[in-house]
Amino acid sequence: MSAQDKASLLQILASTPEFKPIEVEVAEEVIEAYLAHGAESGYHIEVAEDNGQVLGYVCFGETPCTVGTFDIYWIAVDKTKRGQSIGRTLSDVAEKAIKDAGGRLIIIETSSVPLYENTRKFYLARGYEVIASIPDFYSDGDDKIILQKKLI
Repeated sequence: MSAQDKASLLQILASTPEFKPIEVEVAEEVIEAYLAHGAESGYHIEVAEDNGQVLGYVCFGETPCTVGTFDIYWIAVDKTKRGQSIGRTLSDVAEKAIKDAGGRLIIIETSSVPLYENTRKFYLARGYEVIASIPDFYSDGDDKIILQKKLI
């Protein structure tokens, strides 16, 4: 990721219905931390581009106080480019980087509301499994769904 990608990524995030404005703000803070400090920020960001056009990104990092556990925080793809395997490619890139870094377990947290059904289906199709649900975590009726994928 480069500083030139930031505006495009924020536009993608802001136009993605699954992301609330507060989540876009947090994503921007993470992007800024990565641009300022690179991998030392605790985050890794990979961007998908085609002829200079930003198509999407993945953000992941090692989970603090663990050995070999990583979180994938965001995968976002331009809504006009969905269905073209960009999300799958970004997921593959993240999984390879995590495995190359000695990762053994990937954790993803998402919402239970219907708006996130495609997100959950995406990860389940990629070999992740639901391991926990925390009722009413995000708000009343919006559970946190925790998925994992073992790499080893």
